Order: sequence, then C-alpha cells, then structure tokens
Amino acid sequence: MTEPTQKIAPEDRCRLYLITPPRIDDPQAFAALLMKTLAAGDVACLQIRLKDAGGTPATDDHIRAVTRAILPVAQGADVAVLLNDRPDLAKELGCDGVHIGQEDTPYAEARALLGADAIVGVTCHDSRHLAYEAAEAGADYVAFGAFFPTATKTPKTAADLDLLRNWSEIAEVPCVAIGGITLENAASLVEAGADFIAVSGGIWNHPDGPAAAVAAFNRLLDEAAGS
Repeated sequence: MTEPTQKIAPEDRCRLYLITPPRIDDPQAFAALLMKTLAAGDVACLQIRLKDAGGTPATDDHIRAVTRAILPVAQGADVAVLLNDRPDLAKELGCDGVHIGQEDTPYAEARALLGADAIVGVTCHDSRHLAYEAAEAGADYVAFGAFFPTATKTPKTAADLDLLRNWSEIAEVPCVAIGGITLENAASLVEAGADFIAVSGGIWNHPDGPAAAVAAFNRLLDEAAGS
C-alpha cells in the first residue's frame, strides 16, 4: 500500500470545522445566527448535516431550504460549504463539496458527479486502512472518530489519539477529528496532530452562545499552535 498523496495542504495550525445543528426549524433565523457565529473567528468549512441522533435525515426539500438560506452566508464569509452524504444535492445547490460516510455514495461516484475542484471528505471511523484507501482514491481529507461521547449521533466506532499521531507522521492528506469535541477536550486532539476539529454541539450548545464558542475555540487553537 503506497502512502497517500496530498490533495489539500493543512494550514499552519489546526482549524475549526463547523457542523450545523442536527435540526434547523427556521432556516432564515439560523442564517442570521450563522452570520454572527462566523464573524467571531476563523472557520475553515461548514458541513450541513440535518439528521437526528439515529441517522434519519431531513427531507430533501428541507435540506434544500436550509442550504439555500445559509450557503450565501457561509460562502460570503469565505467558508467552504459541504453537504453531508448527498453529492447530488450538493451539486444542485452549489455547495463546495460533500462529506460522505462509508455507507453513503462511494467516493468515485461523488467525485465524478462533483468534479475535480470540489472538496470530497470521507469518514474513516477508527481505521487507518479505510483512511489509506480514501486518500489513495483522492479524498481531500479523512475524518476519524468518535473521540469522545456525543449526543449528535450514535457513533459506530471509538477512535484514540494514537490514530491521529500515526496519521500525522506518515500521511500528507489532512485529517479531521470528530465526535464530542468541546473546549475542555480539544487540546488533546490538536496536540495529537489533527488538522481540523469538527464541532457541532460544542458550538451551538455553548452557554454563552455560538459566537462566543467560535472565538474561544480559536483562542485555544492559537495557543496550541504557539506552544
């Protein structure tokens, strides 16, 4: 098995990968909240993921409504927008790419549909083998998790810090750490080599609001980069 080739270069420091709340009832109200949230600090990308904890997705029409409301907000803030699982809707709605799981649309099919310039990231759970396969196929990033307990979804696997350490030492394709990440536990993932930390509840459920959470995460990431 050959070493993965680089598709996108990691930044000088770990960056925030924001995931929407699993349920958005009022797209326009959320768009206003998102604008304030993204203005609070650096966010690399926004994944639109509208699923309940059991994995049941919202209707296509609701996904369309939410995406159309928040896509211009995110892209206007220079934040890439990825749609969870659905390359067909990502293409239709003008998203920057898609995030796919192991049981979703195959990578080759998603890439063929979206084209070479789109971002295609792949969930690899706790498996370096799956990550190598995704990287060799051309994935722009691989995602490992869950690292901590999470209420956003029911994780299929539990990943450990050694996976991040190993990947950062041997591979060039960026890795995303996901699953139950909060301000209290994020530093360990950054120290282990995560290029991005994917956060949902740790942002939207923060007691001081999501904008304060984004600002706090960026302070943490800046401190980790300087240590």
